[in-house]
Amino acid sequence: MALINYASREIHCKLVFYGTGMGGKTTNLEYLHKQLSPTIRGEMVSLNTANERTLFFDFLPLDLGSVQGFKTKFSLYTVPGQVEYNASRRLVLNGADGLVFVADSSRSKIQENVDSKQNMIENLASYGMVLGKIPWVIQYNKRDLPDAMTIEELEKSMNPEGVPYFEAVAFSGQGVFATLKAISKAVLNGLS
Repeated sequence: MALINYASREIHCKLVFYGTGMGGKTTNLEYLHKQLSPTIRGEMVSLNTANERTLFFDFLPLDLGSVQGFKTKFSLYTVPGQVEYNASRRLVLNGADGLVFVADSSRSKIQENVDSKQNMIENLASYGMVLGKIPWVIQYNKRDLPDAMTIEELEKSMNPEGVPYFEAVAFSGQGVFATLKAISKAVLNGLS
């Protein structure tokens, strides 16, 4: 639930990037951190394993200006992609105001994507949250891979709900800002 402080005229929102291991969640945040001015972003914090995979979460605070006289601040989090860290995945989801499901477009990753989405639904349920009652979008990442599935195939497998989706190559930044803009707007529109 977004925190609205009327005294300081600030809105604080939590966005969570969810998906499979090595799907591009951290890469999205790293690209945003690299491209955004230090005046609107804080330092990125990553808790990684020895082989640089996210162990607990990544965190990136952003100050995205004013909306109706309220200063808007977003905290971006990623969850670890590995199933063995499910307790961490569930914990990071607590209090989420919006979700970005980052799906790996590689044909060999489709079942992992489906399983990760189901895991997200189950973890949301542990907090009494229902997918669809919280703003969310899908990002089809790694669109540059030679074995990338078609958008039609991905949509059929991953998006029966028909939520907005974005094609991305997070490493080069393609689709990263469009995804962030869409989920931020959806969260803020949900507050009114």
